[in-house]
Amino acid sequence: MTLRIVIIDFDAQLWEWDARRTDSWVFVSLPADVSEDVRELAAEPRRGFGSVRVRATIGATSWQTSIFPDGAREAYVLPLKRAVRVAEGLEVGDTCTVTVELVDI
Repeated sequence: MTLRIVIIDFDAQLWEWDARRTDSWVFVSLPADVSEDVRELAAEPRRGFGSVRVRATIGATSWQTSIFPDGAREAYVLPLKRAVRVAEGLEVGDTCTVTVELVDI
């Protein structure tokens, strides 16, 4: 088996998904062209909800997580944990530079 790593850098604005009133989730959306590339590169079958495992970095903070396809936005979205937002001083509406590494696709 060959290990393949794809690294994607992009700028994105933080947005809030508040379907559950008690606990909001914050995301950034991958650009549409990047999302199309991910769809083409990601191995089938994908994990739950069509997720793709990644290593994400914003500023000095890196973590392992998954990106998820969002049909309404026609893009993959990356959830940003509160700890990441606090560490990097980010709030909803801010724009940040994101690096996403797709590993073993």
